[in-house]
Amino acid sequence: MTTSIPAAAPQVPALFVSHGAPLFAIEAGETGPALTRWGSALRVRFPALRGVVVMSPHWMARGLRVMAGKQPATWHDFGGFPPALYELQYPAPGSPALAREVLALLQAAGLPAEGDAARPFDHGAWVPLMHMFPEADVPVVQIALPVGAGPREVHAIGAALAGLRDQGVLLMGSGSMTHNLAEFFGGARAPAPYVLEFSRWVESAIGRGDLPALLDYRSQAPHAERAHPTEDHFMPLFFALGAAGNNVRPEYLSREVMYSMLAMDALALEPAA
Repeated sequence: MTTSIPAAAPQVPALFVSHGAPLFAIEAGETGPALTRWGSALRVRFPALRGVVVMSPHWMARGLRVMAGKQPATWHDFGGFPPALYELQYPAPGSPALAREVLALLQAAGLPAEGDAARPFDHGAWVPLMHMFPEADVPVVQIALPVGAGPREVHAIGAALAGLRDQGVLLMGSGSMTHNLAEFFGGARAPAPYVLEFSRWVESAIGRGDLPALLDYRSQAPHAERAHPTEDHFMPLFFALGAAGNNVRPEYLSREVMYSMLAMDALALEPAA
């Protein structure tokens, strides 16, 4: 007599999205619809999706902090944009229960963290999520990017939470594949060559599983300092990479470039076959 072994529950992929400028909320380009299609397909694959844990560079804190409120507000943390942008709301619920799980996993990994029941959604979280889950019915928990954390430290945060993917939780880094705002002039222009060179170097390194090169991107990637004069908007990629674990393949949802200098790369990190 043979005993069948139950199949393991599928893992939710990890995700990195470039959230662009705040106008991405209403000027979706090609990336917004791509996120909507992917989010819809994810709900079909995982009908019992428990929630999203997202790291955004627009919440930087001294140490690790985790959103713990039941109904976080939508924070319009920007200025000088059209009035329509400030009328948008993203009323997704929080999840104190999921926040407690996140805190426990971080602490078990030797990463002390505290909950923050008053934290609102910043635009690094709610702008891409409104494209992915426009019904705002998936619970969301944000996690802060610790001030001064580098690639290895952020990768370790994602790795500490990787087990949540087995429990129906989407782990998502929201940043920007390139982010040199000194070169932001607006208007539709051709992508700057350095933007493409940097972005495709990252894609190649992820595709071949070269984590050491990615962790050392500042020295190895072409135009790294021009692509990211400061590192904050690139760090959420390492959160997603840590959450994804080893032996993954990237599924690119978008390689769009906006305003010549803003690479909008979005990629899901799926287990390799």
